[in-house]
This record gives sequence, structure tokens and C-alpha cells, in this order.
Amino acid sequence: MKNFTNPFACIVALTFLNIVSVTAAADWPQFRGPGGLGVSNETNLPVEWSATDNLAWKLELPGYGASSPIALGDKVYLTCYSGYGTGGESQRMEDLRLHLLCVSRADGTVDWKRDIEPRLPESDRVRDHGYAGPTPVTDGESLFVFFGKTGVLKFDLRGNQIWQSDVGSGTHGWGCGTSPVLFENLVIVNASVESGSLVALDQNSGKEVWRADGMRSSWNTPHLVRLANGKTELAVSVKDYILGFDPQTGKELWRCDGIQDYVCPSIISQDGIVYAIGGRTSRAIAVRAGGRGDVTESHLLWEAKAGANVASPIIHDGHMYWVSDRNQVAYCVRLSDGDVIYSERFRAQPYASATAGDGKIYIATRWGGTYVLAAKPEFTQLAHNTLDDSSTFNASPAISNGQILLRSDRYLYCIGKSRSVSAP
Repeated sequence: MKNFTNPFACIVALTFLNIVSVTAAADWPQFRGPGGLGVSNETNLPVEWSATDNLAWKLELPGYGASSPIALGDKVYLTCYSGYGTGGESQRMEDLRLHLLCVSRADGTVDWKRDIEPRLPESDRVRDHGYAGPTPVTDGESLFVFFGKTGVLKFDLRGNQIWQSDVGSGTHGWGCGTSPVLFENLVIVNASVESGSLVALDQNSGKEVWRADGMRSSWNTPHLVRLANGKTELAVSVKDYILGFDPQTGKELWRCDGIQDYVCPSIISQDGIVYAIGGRTSRAIAVRAGGRGDVTESHLLWEAKAGANVASPIIHDGHMYWVSDRNQVAYCVRLSDGDVIYSERFRAQPYASATAGDGKIYIATRWGGTYVLAAKPEFTQLAHNTLDDSSTFNASPAISNGQILLRSDRYLYCIGKSRSVSAP
């Protein structure tokens, strides 16, 4: 660990939400929930479950995918794909179809399904994630979905398509993995694979508002950072750098030396400090937002020898937690100075990001079930939950209304007691 300065001597110690949301506290409106932080403020969340216990419902999906579900009121929305690259009989790319689903929270039935014709040719082989990796986002009135080369699409909550916008035609063998985020009247997408750029579209028309280059080897979702002065910056981790942008104009505000490798884990933030992990060299970096130009010497707070190649972390009570998919180690790092409090060998590999709530950390692993850890700086495993499902769990869990929405590439599960919910 390399400590550069004390972050708390440089900022006002106030915690801000990283998103202005019109949704209720029980909603999970985007990838990793409110603010993209992977943290819920709900209590009484389930700890143990199985295929027969503490399972509200299970839905067989009409296609595969690695995107996470989102929740709004009494509905759940998610994406999937079918017809090609699924291991089924068809091997014709022309049969590939993309899907957006609306599912009833009450019983797991499909309220509606919209089929989207992809823009071909797509990558002929997408390892691990398939053609439905990005998670939808909602402002409470509309849905915004990203399908890589096929573009960004807007739907109303009844499934009517409003517009479709192109952000680039590039493809990659790892597919597209970044999810859209909303800021004021914009929907912003990291189109690193498609065009090597960050693209902002007008939410009403779908027209391009700004575009910023430099999205190099970046598979992570952009993150909105709230500063102590009330302003908001947009941060994204790319190969070699952590970048800060003005989300209204796309102007690059600052850059800091970052992960010297391709980057998948998404940035998180607290008190105006952004935290990035990633790379096969396993690094964690803290940098104070709000600077200008190259801020490596002035705003880089600490570096730690700890990281992950795919999975993103969460913050809880002054510490950052995650499980590395690369070396299968569970980490706890202190936010104030970057000290690694624990690094414990883990039993399974997660591609999904950590999700936390009610003092618990949920780690969904690819084939080994979901582990529940205590959110405290001593490694404590509370439960190991498995389901009667041999498919792959790459999607990050969503927490909503006291339940956990868990998605494999074949099924959607609602974990917890059945609850009534109100429509938005």
C-alpha cells in the first residue's frame, strides 16, 4: 500500500447520494442500484435460501444473458437474447434476437416481452457474457436499454419503443458490458467497444448531445460523483487512466494514473473520492475528484495491492469490500489510508459485483452459489446458498422491497418472502 495524503483533511466530511432519483427507496433503478454503488438501505434482508426455502418465485427466461435485473414498483425489467450463441440447435447469426422483459413482482409472470432485431454482423463469439450484458436504467417513467452495436433504445413502461440511437459499430469477443446512466436530460453510455467513446444522448429525442474520445479498453459503467460543493462529475476507468468529465458537456476535467490494463470493475465513490480497482496486476486506487488537468501528483490519495479483474466493490462503514474473480480472494480495504484489513481465500469465482444491504454482503458466484458475508472488517461468512440450477450466474444481484433478485443465464429468482408492492 502506498499512501499519498490524508483524504479527510482535504474534503468536507459529508456523504452525498450519487443520483437524483424519482424512484422510491425500495426500487433498484439501474446497474448496481441507486447511484451505481451496489448498496441498499433496506433491512430484514434474507440470509439463507435454497430451491425450496425462502424462494418467492422462479421464472424460466426466454433467452440467455448476463445483465442484471432492475426493479420499479411492482415490475422487474431485464434483457436477454436467443437464437444464436446459446448452445442450441441454430448456428445462424441471422436468428439472433434481443429481448426486453417486464416481469410481475407479485408472482414472476411475464407481463410483456419486446423482441429487438440486432444490427448484424455481431461478434461471432462472445465469451462468457453473450449479447445481453448491459443492464437497463429507468427514470421512473421510461426504460433505456443498451445493446452494443444495436444501439441505445428508449421504451415506455408499457413496452412501446420511443427511439433507437446508434453509438458505434465496433464489436469484441468479450462483447459489450457497460450499462447506461442518467444525468438530468441525458442518457450516457460508455461505448468503448463500439466507438472508443463516451456518448451522451438526449433522453427525449435520442439525438447525440456530446461525444468524448479516449474510452480505451474499458468495460465499466460510468459513475456520477457528487462533490462537496454540490456539483457532479462523471468518472470512468480506462486503460492507464481514471478520467473525470463534465456530464453536461463531455469536457474532460481531469485525469489520474490508473489501472495499467483493460478495466472491467466500475468506479464507486464517497465524499467526493472515487475508488477504482481492476487489472490482472490487482490494484486499488483512491483519487479525489474535483481537480483539473493531470491530478496524479495532487489528488491521488493512495494505492493498494488488491484488486479484481471483473467484479466491482462496495463501500460500507469506512471500508471497501469485494471478492476477486482472478485470485478468488475476499478483500477488505480501509478507505482512509488504503490498508488491506483482510485478504481471505474464497471458495468460488464471481463475475457479478458485490451487493450489500442490512449489514450483509452478497457475492453471487458463477457456479458455486451465493455467499453472504458480514459487512465488517473481520472476515465472517454468514451463509452459503445454492439453488437447483446448473446454469451460470454472471449478473449482479438486485435488492428491492426486502427481496433479492438473482439472475442466471437461464432463470430469474426472487429470494425472500412474498410481498405486496405498489405500482410506480
